[in-house]
Amino acid sequence: MRFFRVFVALAVVGILASCGTPSKFRTYNGPEVTQIVVNKSARRMYLYHHHQRLRTFRVQLGGNPNGHKQYRGDRRTPEGDYFIDRRNPNSAFHLSIGISYPNVVDRARAQANGRDPGGDIFIHGQGPRFQGARGDWTDGCIAVTDRQMEDIYAMVRDGTPIRIMP
Repeated sequence: MRFFRVFVALAVVGILASCGTPSKFRTYNGPEVTQIVVNKSARRMYLYHHHQRLRTFRVQLGGNPNGHKQYRGDRRTPEGDYFIDRRNPNSAFHLSIGISYPNVVDRARAQANGRDPGGDIFIHGQGPRFQGARGDWTDGCIAVTDRQMEDIYAMVRDGTPIRIMP
């Protein structure tokens, strides 16, 4: 009888534990992502292990997607070579990884025009506020679905190069 009560209690605890919210933090044990390539005109992001394409994602860009980001508020997604420089597990956009924009050239170009180059460019999910957003809606970031961002967050490490092409 005592064994039965202990068994039932453990079963109830196990069932309740399995009912929790699934974690947004996933694990990845595949090949290292050695480069990210974003093709803005195709609205695609590719994760590579050297020359092998690992994954392809459809992306949404800044609300003014044509051309390279020039200054804060232009709603453009930068173009050029950068790297992943930070992570935000508490992002308002579910999860996010930072892109090293602006670089030295971006800062100099903006300064020559008397402008602030802006910053805080990320690859991120949609978060609760932008679920179902259509078209290019970000302020210059690269957006994917929350589920896709969970995979990207697990696969990509800080320091990974990213090339953003027109």
